[in-house]
This record gives sequence, structure tokens and C-alpha cells, in this order.
Amino acid sequence: MMMVPRWKRRRIDEPKICQVCGDKSTGYHFNAMTCEGCKGFFRRAMKRPTQFCCPFQNACVITKSNRRQCQSCRLQKCLSIGMKRELIMSNEAVEKRRSQIRRKKMQEEPVTLSPQQEAVIQELLTAHKKNFDMTCAHFIQFRPLDRDQKAISEHNQQQNSSRHSHLSMSKHEPEDSMQMAISFTSPSSTSSNSQQPQNKEMKPLASAIFTSLPHFTDLTTYLIKNVINFGKALTMFRALIIEDQISLLKGATFEIILIHFNMFFNETTGIWECGPLQYCMDDCMRAGFQRHLLDPMENFHYTLRKLNLHEEEYVLMQAIALFSPDRPGVTHHSVIDWNQEILALTLKTYIEAKRTEPEKHLLYPKIMACLTEMRSINEEYTKQVLKIQDSQPVPPLLLEIVSKDS
Repeated sequence: MMMVPRWKRRRIDEPKICQVCGDKSTGYHFNAMTCEGCKGFFRRAMKRPTQFCCPFQNACVITKSNRRQCQSCRLQKCLSIGMKRELIMSNEAVEKRRSQIRRKKMQEEPVTLSPQQEAVIQELLTAHKKNFDMTCAHFIQFRPLDRDQKAISEHNQQQNSSRHSHLSMSKHEPEDSMQMAISFTSPSSTSSNSQQPQNKEMKPLASAIFTSLPHFTDLTTYLIKNVINFGKALTMFRALIIEDQISLLKGATFEIILIHFNMFFNETTGIWECGPLQYCMDDCMRAGFQRHLLDPMENFHYTLRKLNLHEEEYVLMQAIALFSPDRPGVTHHSVIDWNQEILALTLKTYIEAKRTEPEKHLLYPKIMACLTEMRSINEEYTKQVLKIQDSQPVPPLLLEIVSKDS
């Protein structure tokens, strides 16, 4: 091995000194050996139109301790040792370089979930599996659907021909959340309904309206209880005051049910395949719901299902909907906002860490857009439930969820 002479080793090991103030140097900056402080000072001084003036004799000795006292002499010292203005990068060039460094760092260091984020996801998965039966076995215990079982297949054929005309027709603004609990879980269709024009608001016939409502009210009550238990299983939810827990549940129950039922949605047939039962959009009409709710709801389910979310992404989406600090009646907004931020960051990190698709960076904003769309569908759902309640009995628990009182 080649030996370095002792005199050269001493020179290599010697600390490098800033030629302006004598502080420890960090390398060559703008053509001179300087510290970070003098490097930054020279860059700022060259970008300012201000002329410095020495309060003494223009002969100040610049040191580490007094270098801030006379900007004029410090600048002259910078110029005298050879620092050059033309080597200073523009703000745009500096930002571009920093961006390149950040991108390179991200490519070199793969994104991973922190132990805390892993724990959040695991708690959500456990709560979801405990409180939502993915076999839907309980659905057959509700009051039966009053409909022809062949209607689903008839609806499926019609959906394939008319679906594309519906998908581009709904844009709404954020609001409430229980609205879909009945509508997307509501099954029923008849040949008279399927023959209605698809481009007009559906007004069910008096003889057919509300025939599937008993099944849907049973189903909705069952699902509301599941959502309540889902929330109570989460540590950060239990830590909230009871008033905020109630406000969040009233605002998010419908949205959580909507997200959950998307897991059963077949985007090819337009059918919710819930174990022993199958539901189609026409079934909702027989529960008393109308097209200006059902069309945007249908669009939402197609949009979300086509994202092919993992179960982890679904439950994180449900939790983000639950912890919405802008729900009516919420008092501790900052705490809930902080919880939602933790969940949103966990979702974003999960996508970056677990997804491999080239377009994975688009998934997070698409999920957030779906969350916004759910809020917009929510208010119409509430209006239609309250309208149904004027002529048909609606379970007290559902009325409590859709009521505006906090």
C-alpha cells in the first residue's frame, strides 16, 4: 500500500479556514475557500442593490466574532480573495437543483411505512373485519325484498347500454354523509321501472313505490350500528369527547357505508354482489329514491371501483371520511384535523411504498376527489330520506343520522 508522506498527511488533516473571517471552511464557494456564513453573505450582498458603507476607516479586520459588524469591509474582503459574482446561481437555478437533489434522494431511498403508520393501518383493518361482515350473511335476515329476482339480470342488460350516458352527468359540492346507506344498498327493480326513460327524473309509480323500503331500512339500521362500532374500535376516535364522536358519526356514517359497499360493486355489470343477495340501481327507485341522487351515486361507484383499491386503502379512506373536522357540531377542530392529517399521510405513504404502477402518483389525488364527491352526494341523500319520511316510517336511528341538529 502506498504511504502518504508525513508532511502531506499533516497538510491534508489540517482544518480548512475561511479566507474571509477565519471560521471553519466548508469548501470553495464562488471561487474562494469560505465558510457557509460568508458564502451566504456574498450571495445576498451581490443580489441587493444596496451600497454598504463602513462606519470606521474602511479597514476593519474581519473575524468570526465581528464579521456582522461591518458589511462593507466584509464584502471588500470577499472580493479581494477572488469571490466572483458571475458564479452565483439564479433563484430559479437553485430551486431546480434542489428539486433534482430531492428527486434523486427519493429514488435512492425507497419510501417505507413507519411503525406508527403500520399500527394505524392494522388497527383499521382489525376494526373493519370485526364490524363489517364481508359475507353479508345477515342480509337475508332482514325483511325480504318485494321484487322479481329476474329484474337484476334485466337491469344488467339495460345498464350496459345506458351507463355511459349517466357517467358524465354529475358534479356536486361537499356536504353530508348518510345519503348512500339506503340508496346503494337498496335493491329492487321491475320491468315497468326498467322501461322508464333514463334521461328523465325517475318518479316511481304509486303502486310500486316504497316496496323495497322495509328491506333497506333494516339494512341501513344494521349498517349504522356497524359504523358506530367501527369508530369505537379506533383509539384516536375514543380519545375524542362524546359530543364530537356523535357529530363525526352523523356526518360520516353514510360515506363510510358507501365506501364499504364499493368493495362489492361489479363495475362490469353494475351490480352490488353482497353474498346471498344482489342489488342494482333500479332497486333504489323502489325504495323511493330518485334519479338526481342515483345518477351521481352510480358514477361515484364506477369511478372508485376502477381505482382497484387495496383493502388497506379502503379502510384508510373510511377513516379519513370519519375524521372530518368540518362536520356540523364539531368543537375540537384542531385535534380532529390533526388525526385526519395523520391518516391522509399514511394513505399517501402506503401508496408510494406498496404500489408499483407507473401512474401511482395519481392515485392519492383521485381518492381525495372521490371523498369530495361523496360529500356532495350526501346532502341530496339527506333531503330524499326526509322526504320519504313524510309518507313512510323511517327508523329513528336513520333519522338521527340525517338530522341537522348536532
